[in-house]
Amino acid sequence: MKQFAIVVFSFVLSLASTPSQAQCNSNSKGHQSIVDIAIGSDVHTTLVSALKAADLVETLAGDGPFTVFAPTNAAFAHLPAGTVDGLLKPSNKGQLQSVLTYHVIAGKFDARKVIAAIEDSAGQAVLETVQGGKIKARLNRGHVVLEDENGNISTVTATDLEGSNGIIHVVDAVVLPHS
Repeated sequence: MKQFAIVVFSFVLSLASTPSQAQCNSNSKGHQSIVDIAIGSDVHTTLVSALKAADLVETLAGDGPFTVFAPTNAAFAHLPAGTVDGLLKPSNKGQLQSVLTYHVIAGKFDARKVIAAIEDSAGQAVLETVQGGKIKARLNRGHVVLEDENGNISTVTATDLEGSNGIIHVVDAVVLPHS
């Protein structure tokens, strides 16, 4: 157990200083909304475009609190060719909203709370998304990984970007609801 605690602690420390977080260009003093933080990030331009196309900016700038697992531009680029362009079409707005809200958890869960949920659930926490689906969270080699309902894996690469209405954790892959 002591070794596990050391791994978890080093995980939190390593993510707090990870370059991905610095690339977000956010002012994580808590007075910007999570949407403002994403808009100020040069690695989340695809996410911001998708939020605008899905008419979710106002919702995610609301009171919250929300925890967002925010895919980077590179994460969106790993989707099959044409997927993002297809989702951004007005005719696919409902599907886009479903994908985006699958990355959102109601409430504010910083890295320590996510890790505590994993520990309290025998190594795998099941998180219910705003979309209504579930994401599994567990530790793998000192990193929190998310598994979507299709078995796809995403790794949290930066944590605790705090906004006035929630928190953002950066992820390296898009997680998708059951299709």
